[in-house]
Amino acid sequence: MTKYVIDGGYGLSGEVTISGAKNAAVAIIPAALLVDGTCRIENVPEIRDVTLMLDLLRNLGADVRLINRNCVEINASKIRTTKADYDMARMIRASYYLIGALLGRFGSAQVSLPGGCNLGDRPIDQHTKAFKLLGANVDVQNGYVFADCVGRLRAAPVYLDVVSVGATINTVLAAVLADGLTVIENAAKEPHIVDLANFLNSMGANISGAGTDVIKVRGVKRLEGGAYTIIPDQIEAGTYMAAACACGGEVLIKNVIPKHLDCITAKLAEMGAEITEYDDALLVKRTAPLSKTNIKTLPYPGFPTDMQPQATVVLSIAEGMSLVTEGVWDNRYRYVEELRRMGAKIQVDGKTAIVEGVERLMGAPVRACDLRAGAALVIAGLAASGTTEVEDISHIERGYEHIVEKLQAIGAHIRRVDVPDGTTFAKAQ
Repeated sequence: MTKYVIDGGYGLSGEVTISGAKNAAVAIIPAALLVDGTCRIENVPEIRDVTLMLDLLRNLGADVRLINRNCVEINASKIRTTKADYDMARMIRASYYLIGALLGRFGSAQVSLPGGCNLGDRPIDQHTKAFKLLGANVDVQNGYVFADCVGRLRAAPVYLDVVSVGATINTVLAAVLADGLTVIENAAKEPHIVDLANFLNSMGANISGAGTDVIKVRGVKRLEGGAYTIIPDQIEAGTYMAAACACGGEVLIKNVIPKHLDCITAKLAEMGAEITEYDDALLVKRTAPLSKTNIKTLPYPGFPTDMQPQATVVLSIAEGMSLVTEGVWDNRYRYVEELRRMGAKIQVDGKTAIVEGVERLMGAPVRACDLRAGAALVIAGLAASGTTEVEDISHIERGYEHIVEKLQAIGAHIRRVDVPDGTTFAKAQ
């Protein structure tokens, strides 16, 4: 068992370089199944979810070669099965992108219902609706999604009943090689959807409108190989911005697209951070006390749900009372109980958290319950007085590349500690 041990109460100072976007990588890697040739994908984050996705492609028969830790080449010309490994697929939410890619290229897919973070009910009905509109037969049984079609999929208008990132991506994947023009209405607008479209277009697809609520996909006969570089991770950047805000100090956050961070920048500025924007970097400085503010998460370009836990930690040590409203997922406040162990005063009422700022948090043993909750607890530990021990860090390492090393480089007192099962930290230290 491995845990993080954090000695908190120190300001942060220095530079941190942001890795490739997790949410883009786990969509672009399965999209390589659509390509008739070798894809070279660069700026791939070295995280657990990416490793799982690459293993899933290997298991299908794709030739996957790591050029270096952040560059991979994929050739799907020798796929031997369209049935994804059940146990691997259920460990990652993004495994459902294999359905759209396999169905679009090979006319068949068998993929287990996805796993990932437990953030409440996340049905895939909009995905299956889109596949059916494109001419596929879809059935869900025994934990698997079965999808197939005769010949190629056929283009169709697809209206998504809710703004869904996953359903938007899966519809694009399925439509790229379909006959005709598919128009996706009420599409999600997130940066990683634009990145996926740019990747596919660089391989020969014909996609327009990504980043708006209407995406048009004109099917092509085939995609050819090429090279592509993944965008920087918006949420990783926001996490380090929140850490600098919570701890105080001055941190230069490099390799970012500032426009993607506008909503995060605006809220942290309201809390008291001074943020200077450069072409591909942000300087985050906080020396004055933090101030209260209200936050509501919304689909992009609104405040991202994946930044809600980190922002709530900052508000937990701000002066005054703040309201946080979760507008995307039903079960995003499970981390609040852990923050209360550290002295936070937070009450949850449905989708709203009432956050009464305290003078300081106190270190305590806590447990990460999902990816972003884990990142929030790390920030809390960095800002708290005393020592914080964070368990279940596998959640965190699903989405943050070398988080310990990056935090150490900007002055954080954090270390990764291996502890034999059944041994307490008191004994191990």
